[in-house]
Amino acid sequence: MSIDLYNNFYRGKRVLITGHTGFKGSWMAIWLHQLGAEVIGFALDPATDKDNYVLSGIGSKITDIRGDIRDGNLLKDVFQQYQPEIVFHLAAQPLVRLSYEIPVETYETNVMGSIHVMEAIRVTPSVKIAVMITTDKCYENKEQIWGYREDEPMGGYDPYSSSKGAAEIAIASWRRSFFHPNSYSKHGKSIASARAGNVIGGGDWALDRIIPDCIRALEANKTIDIRSPKAIRPWQHVLEPLSGYMLLAQKMWNDPISYCEGWNFGPHAESIANVWEVATQVIKSYGKGELKDLSDPTAVHEAKLLMLDISKAVFKLGWKPRLNLSETVGLTTEWYKRYKKESVYDLCVEQIKSFTL
Repeated sequence: MSIDLYNNFYRGKRVLITGHTGFKGSWMAIWLHQLGAEVIGFALDPATDKDNYVLSGIGSKITDIRGDIRDGNLLKDVFQQYQPEIVFHLAAQPLVRLSYEIPVETYETNVMGSIHVMEAIRVTPSVKIAVMITTDKCYENKEQIWGYREDEPMGGYDPYSSSKGAAEIAIASWRRSFFHPNSYSKHGKSIASARAGNVIGGGDWALDRIIPDCIRALEANKTIDIRSPKAIRPWQHVLEPLSGYMLLAQKMWNDPISYCEGWNFGPHAESIANVWEVATQVIKSYGKGELKDLSDPTAVHEAKLLMLDISKAVFKLGWKPRLNLSETVGLTTEWYKRYKKESVYDLCVEQIKSFTL
């Protein structure tokens, strides 16, 4: 693959991204802009002035709209004004621990926000494709040692995970009720959901995430505190699932009936590792640092083991992860070592190009 990913498919297409000021959303906006898409972003303000969205300046290169996906009428107005053809829904309250503090807002954003997006899609004739992004945590997690497949039950222990499971149920309901593939000739829309694992990469400064926690400590010359050292996750660079979402949308455009369902995007098995291993690799790649185990047996519940089965995406989409864990951490820490001295937009484009070569 080259930077002209998917044979110029996105050139000239009107693509709306919810959550474009967020970590994944900002990378997707940069990538799609590079591919020649007319990008419309709808999101809240970025969380910090160091976020990838802010430092890259991508907002000045696209149509940049501020809004809350909990405001269904505003969403519909934006859709009507800009008439997107493809929608990537990434806006969310994305943090497990924060969901214990703001459970109602988490549900309002992740469940009702997703429903508002689908309702805006329903009344906007231009929209042909929508990829609704949820999370690997949407599954009813039994801490099993094999990966979850797309047809397994939705669930979730904490408010964040359960809200994403509820969003998946809503997406499936709207697909059956309003966007059924058997009635495609009447509605002309194809709706899929996508679930990814723990995503890392440059420009993420969210609280309670291992990479931002590591970088903040390293920049302050402090010890890196690890609160869940044994938690096992499927780690992947941000460009991995984004490439999956974008490939999925192209497949749906060309064959809208065959791909409108749920999809897992995760790493190879060798990139499934515990938090302590990942933090150790960060130190090695960054060139300095020290870890400290701060495990708290009384901490709020978070899953200790969670893996995805990506066989469906590999065999049906022709998608596969490109980076191993060492390469994933290396690409991530390289961004953090360079972002203060270089053009962040150019740095992101360089990393996209290296990923797609």
